Amino acid sequence: MIKMISLILGGGAGSRLYPLTSQRSKPAVPIGGKYRLIDIPISNCLNSGVKRMFVLTQYNSASLNQHIKNTFNFDLFSHGFVDILAAEQTPNSDLWYQGTADAVRQSMHHLANHDHDYVLILSGDQLYQMNFELLAKSHIQMEADLTIATIPVIAKDASGFGIMKVNEAGIIERFVEKPSADELPDWQSAVEEKYTRENRNYLASMGIYIFKRDVLLKLFADNPDATDFGKEIIPHAINSGYKVGSFAYDGYWTDIGTIGSFFEANIALTDSIPKFNLFDNAQQIYTRPRLLAPSKVFDTWFNQAIVAEGCIIHAKKIERAVIGIRSRIGQGTEISNAIVMGADYYETLDEMAHKGDQPIMGIGKNCFIRNAILDKDCHIGDNVRIHGSIALQETETDTYVIKDGIVVVKKGAVIPHNAKIGLNA
Repeated sequence: MIKMISLILGGGAGSRLYPLTSQRSKPAVPIGGKYRLIDIPISNCLNSGVKRMFVLTQYNSASLNQHIKNTFNFDLFSHGFVDILAAEQTPNSDLWYQGTADAVRQSMHHLANHDHDYVLILSGDQLYQMNFELLAKSHIQMEADLTIATIPVIAKDASGFGIMKVNEAGIIERFVEKPSADELPDWQSAVEEKYTRENRNYLASMGIYIFKRDVLLKLFADNPDATDFGKEIIPHAINSGYKVGSFAYDGYWTDIGTIGSFFEANIALTDSIPKFNLFDNAQQIYTRPRLLAPSKVFDTWFNQAIVAEGCIIHAKKIERAVIGIRSRIGQGTEISNAIVMGADYYETLDEMAHKGDQPIMGIGKNCFIRNAILDKDCHIGDNVRIHGSIALQETETDTYVIKDGIVVVKKGAVIPHNAKIGLNA
């Protein structure tokens, strides 16, 4: 049995995902209609037999803490846990986490009472399905001190990642953080022929690491001021003669770093055969069981849509869209290329009756919504038009933000009847 503990990094302020992160941390952002981003690394761990996890949190962590507490409960005999480690003042530090390495360093004392040989470090805001047991076995077989999961990328994408120079034995010889276009020719690695045919000759770090426990402690001791793995700890390990291995990942992976990447990853789930498979028997994605009623649909034309539980839908058309839990959508409404996150609760018939002419929670009648994200608990009136486009300038109001050509309606926002937002507004 491989004795391994996972540390999942909760991320920083998540400013590039604003306004979705205005009231929650990045890992708590809803995805796929019923999940949250944190469900992805935790599910990967569970599917890989890793049942001891710490989630390191700092910013806007209340909803994340609540979700984890209500979702991941283990029986007394499994010895498994998903525990929250919030940034805290200690005798050794009175500062918040200063970076990925600093967050792990400040949390290491919590691992002392747990028997483990390896530490698996993950990000809480990536979309992928990986068997970490295979990663651990590769690490052990290479007799590596540290192994980094890597993915082949083309030259156009390489400048946005940490790039590894890997020899034919799978050992990382050099590392550079976000190389310029002029530097790239010197950073091609030996990759499989199928990747060469696609010009994916550069191996990028996925931000997924496995360390020997003692090596990680030694690296921290030797670098007491280092705050980041990619910029400081990993280059030091390579330059100091540690054996650093590469685990080549052959699958779908995306970093949810911006509104644009978040939007594209969600909409891609509506493909007939998506690259990220929510219907995999062996790699299930676990989330909070809400025990909602089945969704109810009236006279609606659907094409390439994901519809979560508990929805009441009277829409005219829903196409290439993700409809989240407890969504209410009125008659005559058309939704395309959009994400509707749904609601945290239902308004009762009595509450709706007392609203008068004010929009009820959900989407009203005869609306047109395209290239948009509606965060949870929105009140969209009747005859509202929301149309995002790359032609629009980035802007922010009290109720919505336009970023990457996407109109993002803020959580709990009220959009009045007949409002027009975005293109042709």
